[in-house]
Amino acid sequence: MKKNILVVAAHPDDEILGCGGTLIKLKNRGYKIQCIFLADGETSRSFKKKIIFTKEINLREKQAIKISRMLKFNYPKFFRFPDNKIDEIPLINLVKVIENEIKHFKPSIIFTHSSCDLNIDHSRTCKAVLTATRPFSKSFVKKIYSFEIASNSEMYFKNNKKIFIPNLFSDIDKQIRKKIKLIKIYSKEIRKFPHPRSAEGVKVLARYRASQSGLKYAEAFEILRDFV
Repeated sequence: MKKNILVVAAHPDDEILGCGGTLIKLKNRGYKIQCIFLADGETSRSFKKKIIFTKEINLREKQAIKISRMLKFNYPKFFRFPDNKIDEIPLINLVKVIENEIKHFKPSIIFTHSSCDLNIDHSRTCKAVLTATRPFSKSFVKKIYSFEIASNSEMYFKNNKKIFIPNLFSDIDKQIRKKIKLIKIYSKEIRKFPHPRSAEGVKVLARYRASQSGLKYAEAFEILRDFV
């Protein structure tokens, strides 16, 4: 199998929040990594003029490009579906985008969002990935893991019967400092502690996942598909 990893994320910053430490580790092991972002991450936030939205979208994409260059990933791709509205996009449109990326990049592993996320773009992205990689399809992929996004994955409370329950843990003790440094590049997305998407909140989550797995710092995943 090719040592190619495709990260299918809804927004720029999800790739580092969800699996940044693991990606750094796997890149050092010789994997090629390609990140794609389905939604723009900005247009749902206010009623600003279109020109301001465009400026903010461009800034966020430049930040994602900077991170990919720093980590020596492939150049990221942006599809700019409307933020927090990709549930309004026909699923087949999302699926075809993902299928096309799989066809050309031929990943052996895909990282994507959890289906349990409160953010509709996140859960919809997961469904699109699973549809694009369904068994017997031309773009079937054998290893698919979903990551959590602080302030989204944990917000679906248990009475909704949907909650992120990890069954795979990645040791990121050697990568946690770099992960924190990278997430700060997305400066507008960082909040003050105790917000879970603060630098300290990201570190606390890594410690919590480590406490579940006998590690010092960890990222957690749900195995959606894994053939050995």
